[in-house]
Amino acid sequence: MSDFRARGLAALKAKIAALEAGGRADSDSVPFGNDRIDACLPGGGLPLGRWHELTADGMEVETAAAPAAFAALMATPLAKRGEAVWVVRRDDLWAPGLAGLGFPAEKLIQVCARDEADALSVMEDALATVGVACVFGEVEAVDLTAGRRLQLACEKLGSTGFVIRRRPYGGTAKREAAGSTAATRWRVAPAPSEPAAGELGLGAPRWAVTLERCRGGRTGAWLLEAAGLYSLETQDVAHPLRLVADLGDRELAPAQPVRHAA
Repeated sequence: MSDFRARGLAALKAKIAALEAGGRADSDSVPFGNDRIDACLPGGGLPLGRWHELTADGMEVETAAAPAAFAALMATPLAKRGEAVWVVRRDDLWAPGLAGLGFPAEKLIQVCARDEADALSVMEDALATVGVACVFGEVEAVDLTAGRRLQLACEKLGSTGFVIRRRPYGGTAKREAAGSTAATRWRVAPAPSEPAAGELGLGAPRWAVTLERCRGGRTGAWLLEAAGLYSLETQDVAHPLRLVADLGDRELAPAQPVRHAA
């Protein structure tokens, strides 16, 4: 291959990577600290300056407890960089619980929206606000138009969004959108915990997590746990989640050293 063709191919690959990263070739990311997860994500970690979707099954569709906890843990490194806005439609977000997960509750700004449209509008405004590092929104669905608006808001200042799919209690499911502009889509379910060897009682909280969609990356499924909760504020860790095992593989995965985000 000639040097001219090689340079042209390299330039094309760079353009494709920039498009997959939301139009910015220098997109940042926050690694989970485990190669098996980070290798599935573009840039070796959760893409920043994008919005991510989290969903669940069963009663979690209405309570969204597991997806909300997982979203908070994913965003903990981000919330330490700036303010975190959480948009809810029901006033049941418990800040002390977030603090127990290691989330910096002092950075939390909670907004109660009147309806779905209002929640998405508040998310859009918050993502484009100086000083805001991440924005959470509890909504039932995001169509393509709303998704594009969220992505444009993310790109203005590089903030990161987390859409937590949550249906009103007793409501009927809305029709799924034909497509999505989300960078990733995660399906989260609570998983049984296991106490440490030789100990009784409950172990660290665990989640069965499936990465169903990943722009510029690959899908995967893992069993994750958050060890040392309620004491994370005294630890210097880049990410509070740890890989336990691949789903379907009951052997414990070896602990991986935590890599700090650049």
